[in-house]
Amino acid sequence: MQYRNQWNIMTTAEAMARDPEVNAIAKALGVRLPTAQLLKNRGCSSPEEAARFLRKEEEQLHDPFLMKDMDKAAARIRDAVEGGERIVIYGDYDVDDVGYYIPCRSGEGYGVSESAVRRLAEEGCRLMITVDTGITASAETEIASSLGVDVIVTDHHECHGDLPVCEAVVNPRRPDCPYPFKELAGVGVVFKVLSALEALFSPGDDMLTCVRRVSRDYGDLVAIGTVADVMPVRDENRLIVSYGLSLIEHTERPGLAELMEATREESRSTNRKKITASYIGYTIAPRINAAGRIRDASMAVELLLAKTRDEAAPLARQLCEINRERQAEENKIMEDAYAMIAVRHDFAKDPVIVLDAEDWHHGIIGIVASRITEKYGCPSILISFEGAGEEKSGDDPGKGSGRSVKGMNLVEALSACSDLLEKFGGHELAAGLTVKRSNLEAFRERLNAYAREAFTDRDLTPQLDAECELTPADLTMEQAAELYRLEPFGVSNPVPVFVLRQVKVADVAAVGGGKHTRMLLKTGGVTVTAMCFRKTIQELDLYPGDTADVMFTMDINEFGHQRNLQLIVRDVRLAGEQMEREQRDRDWYARIRSGKTLRGIAPASAVLPDREDFAAVYNVIRRELKVDRDAFTIRGLSYLVATGGRRVGYTKLKVILLTFRELGLFGVTRLTEDSELFAFRSVTRSGKVDLMSAAIMKKLNEDLEG
Repeated sequence: MQYRNQWNIMTTAEAMARDPEVNAIAKALGVRLPTAQLLKNRGCSSPEEAARFLRKEEEQLHDPFLMKDMDKAAARIRDAVEGGERIVIYGDYDVDDVGYYIPCRSGEGYGVSESAVRRLAEEGCRLMITVDTGITASAETEIASSLGVDVIVTDHHECHGDLPVCEAVVNPRRPDCPYPFKELAGVGVVFKVLSALEALFSPGDDMLTCVRRVSRDYGDLVAIGTVADVMPVRDENRLIVSYGLSLIEHTERPGLAELMEATREESRSTNRKKITASYIGYTIAPRINAAGRIRDASMAVELLLAKTRDEAAPLARQLCEINRERQAEENKIMEDAYAMIAVRHDFAKDPVIVLDAEDWHHGIIGIVASRITEKYGCPSILISFEGAGEEKSGDDPGKGSGRSVKGMNLVEALSACSDLLEKFGGHELAAGLTVKRSNLEAFRERLNAYAREAFTDRDLTPQLDAECELTPADLTMEQAAELYRLEPFGVSNPVPVFVLRQVKVADVAAVGGGKHTRMLLKTGGVTVTAMCFRKTIQELDLYPGDTADVMFTMDINEFGHQRNLQLIVRDVRLAGEQMEREQRDRDWYARIRSGKTLRGIAPASAVLPDREDFAAVYNVIRRELKVDRDAFTIRGLSYLVATGGRRVGYTKLKVILLTFRELGLFGVTRLTEDSELFAFRSVTRSGKVDLMSAAIMKKLNEDLEG
C-alpha cells in the first residue's frame, strides 16, 4: 500500500486534553474539547474571543464608497436609469428590468469579446456593466467607447498590465484601490455596487439601512456566488455567507426553492438538507454552473429570475439533468488525464502538470484540473483544442484552465510566460488562458522552469492538514452537531479535519455503482460508517481485519427519518504494527529484485512460498477469473486468499506471481505504475509444472540455503 500524502496533525488528543486555554473555552462556552480546540486554532485564546467568533462580532461590512471608482460607477448607473438608457449586464444578473448578456463558453470563451460588444451596440445598448470579468478587456472597452457604449467594469481578478480606459473600474484588487478587504468574489463586488446605488437613490437613509435592504433582496445570491468561487470566508465574506445561508434556509425565491427540491428528488431523500456552505458548494453551485459549462448559462439566469415555482420547476430539473451530463463528461476527461499522467509526466523533473487534448470540453477542464491538483498535490493546467477541426495548425487556439497550490501564484507564473500566451487571467490559485498550438511546448517548458525556481526550497510531497486527533469518545452526534456552530466554512475557516488512530476495518462495500466506497469502522466500542467518495475499493485497498489511521471530516447523515454520525474520509492508511510489518515485507521484496541477499535478514518461512501457498493463490485466481473478475491489487488478492484460510504475505505473493508469469500459468500484467494493480488472464497449457524451476525460486533457495 503506497502513500502519496504526508499528514500534518496540529494537535494530538493528549495535548488537547492538557491545554488550559482549550479547557477554559470548553468550560465557559459549554462545548466539547475538540470544538474548543477548533476555536483556538482560529485565533481565539480566551472564552471571550471564542464567544465573539461564534457570534461573528469581529467582522464588519465596509463602506462601498471606499472602493476606487465606486462613486463614478454608481453615479453613471443612476443617470442611465433616470435617463431611460438601455443597460446591459455582461456576464451576470443583478436586477430584472435591464438586459443581460452571458457569453457562450464554447464559442466565445472567457471575458468580453469584440463581437458581443458590436452586437450590443447595434441593439441600442448605451451602458454595459461587466460582472466578474473585464479587467483585461482594454481593447474591447475602447471599441465600445467608439460605438457610443459606456463601460463600467466590475471585477475581482488580479490586475496585470494597464487597466481598461472606461467610465469606471471597480475592483478591490486594483493597485490604487484603498478598499480594506481585497478578497470579495465577483458577486461580492456587485453587492457593493448595489449598496452604493441604494444609497444614491435613498439619500435620507444611512448606509447600514441601505445595505440591509440590498442584503434582504440579494443576500442569498451573493452567498452562493461567494461560496461557488471558493473565496476566503473571513472578514465581510463571513457575514455575507452567513446571512445568505439564513435566507436560503427559508427561501422564497422560486428558482432556488425548486432547485433545492429537484436535488432532493434526485437523491431520493425525503429530508430537508441543512443549509451549509458545503451544501451550497457541492450541491447547489455545481448545478447552477453546469448550464454555463456545457450548455447555455442563460438557463441558470432564467431559473433564478423565475417569478413562480411553476415557471422554475422545469428549469430546475433540466439543470439537474445537465449536471449529470457534466459529471459523465468530467469522469471521461479525468480518466484520459490520469492515463496521460501515468505515461507522460515526470514528477521528478516537472513540478507542473500540463496536459492537452483535441476534444476535451472547455467548460469542464477546470474542474478536472482541480481534481488533479488535489490528487497529486501540484499545479496543473489542462488545455483543449476543442473545435480546432481535423486539419491541425500551429495557429489553433488552445483554451486552458489551471489550478495551483500554495507557493506558486498562478497568475504571476502565467505572466512570466505572457509572450507565449494569447491571453490569461485569474487568481493566485486558479486561472484561465489561451495558447496557440505552436507555442504549447515552449509554454510547458517555461512554466515548469518558473515553477522549479518557485519550489526550490519546498517539499512537493502533497501534505494534508488535520486540526486535531480525536478519541473514540469524541465520535458522537453531539460533537458533529456542535461543529455547525463554526459555520460558514470555506477558505480561511476550513471544514474541520480530524484524525482517528488504530481503528479496525470491519467491513468494506462498493456504493454508487462502484465509484465510491463505504467502510464500517470499529474503535473503543464505537462503530461508525465512513464514506470514501471518488475512491473505488481497489484504489482504497483496505479490507476487513485491517488496522488503519483515518483522516476525515465529521457529518450527520440524514436518510428517511434516521440521523446517524458519518465520517467523510480525506485519507486513510494502515496503522501501527500492521503498517510496519507490511513495509518490512516490501523492503524484503525490494532486496530480492535488486539482487541483494536476504540471508540473516528474513526467515525463509516468511519469503519462500511452499506448494500450499502456490495452490491457495492459484485456486483463488482461477475462481475469480471464472466470474469475470480479473484485476486485483496485491493486498486485495492477499485478502481473498486469506478468506480461504491461507495467509500469504506480500513478499511471498509477489514471488508467486513472478513464478506464475515465468512458467506461463497465468498472464500477469501490471496495470498502473503508481499502484500495485494487476490484471490476470487464463493460459491453456498441459502437463505438470515444476514450480521450483522458476528463476526467482532457484535464486531464493540458493540465497537462503547458502
